[in-house]
Amino acid sequence: MPFTDKPFRVGTHTLTSRLIVGTGKYATYDLMRDCLEASGSDVITVAVRRERLVDAQGRNILDYIDLSKYTILPNTAGCFTAEDAVRVARLGREILSGLENPGADWVKLECLGDKKTLLPDPVATLKATEELVKDGFQVLVYTTDDPITARRIKEAGAASVMPAGSPIGSGQGILNANNIRICLEYLKENDPDYPVIVDAGVGSASDVSYAMELGCDGVLLNTAIASADDPLTMASAMKLACTAGRLSYFGGRIPKKLYATASSPDTGIVRPAGG
Repeated sequence: MPFTDKPFRVGTHTLTSRLIVGTGKYATYDLMRDCLEASGSDVITVAVRRERLVDAQGRNILDYIDLSKYTILPNTAGCFTAEDAVRVARLGREILSGLENPGADWVKLECLGDKKTLLPDPVATLKATEELVKDGFQVLVYTTDDPITARRIKEAGAASVMPAGSPIGSGQGILNANNIRICLEYLKENDPDYPVIVDAGVGSASDVSYAMELGCDGVLLNTAIASADDPLTMASAMKLACTAGRLSYFGGRIPKKLYATASSPDTGIVRPAGG
């Protein structure tokens, strides 16, 4: 019987795709629109405080996003304090409420520690998570791959914990698969359907597939598509990789062995004369 996957639920939202893509760094809004379509994603993330909401021609990014098709996941990219992140999250909610988009009730929380590494500040991130949960948000939290921090964030009420594979935009892929595995173990203990999404560092389709093969529920990426040599082709590759990795995880890989194991049986075969 063909494999039938479970619905992908994050808080009260049910997603059709396990790939979430961003809207930054594209050369043009037209290219962004086409890549969003090619990725197959139904949730796209938009930085509320993005520097260029309107381009030099006076075009607004929202003019190129079909709000009846996509659920917007507003994010707090560029925030370096809990207070700033909470304020930007509330601004995003107001914007999307006015647009009647279902993404108004959730937020992707980024609370960064410094501009060089763009790594999250764990203390400020936890503080902002607690505040936003109290304020009624479903909070998807960008964090490091530290399992203890991940568990604390879940305990604070996060709708999803999103450990980084590697630093934002670095393209290094998943640098510490063991930590991701432990995060999955900690976060899914007694709650196997809790959504864990790898966020940041993806560079290629194989990175997406690897994240899914580890047992992650989804992948969020932006730069890997937007800054690729051929973004449209890469968007299609990411879509296929996400599906392939998910199927591979449930298919169950064979164990790694030091020596060869013959694919063909050594019994019932034709023997040479005198053998």
